[in-house]
Amino acid sequence: MKISTKGRYGLTIMIELAKNFGNGPVSLKTIAKENELSEHYLEQLAAPLRNACLVKSVRGAYGGYILAKQPNEITAGDIIRVLEGPITPVEGIEDEEPAKQALWLRVRDAVKNVLDTTTLDDLRKHGDDDSQEAYMFYI
Repeated sequence: MKISTKGRYGLTIMIELAKNFGNGPVSLKTIAKENELSEHYLEQLAAPLRNACLVKSVRGAYGGYILAKQPNEITAGDIIRVLEGPITPVEGIEDEEPAKQALWLRVRDAVKNVLDTTTLDDLRKHGDDDSQEAYMFYI
């Protein structure tokens, strides 16, 4: 299974909105600039996210996007499915021999499990852990 730029950039949008949750809307221009991404491309990704009720748009001079739900209620799986479609590592597994078919199903289930148990709240907090201190070298 390969996640395209649609899925990767869509996750970027959603993580940025999660980081700013409760602080008002964030413009796609801001997200694009901070992450060195194409604003036009992000605009194309925002529509399906809005149609899936994962984000809401706010109009006006200080408009932008906000999450439609709490960050702990939206999973990476929700976002990937909206932008990439169903999660399947291999096409046409029904034609595979039983051993390979079982393998691909296990791979699919493992990927689904990770995506469906990882929330935006988890992703926005990643790296905030104080236990991951930088190494200090003394000479």
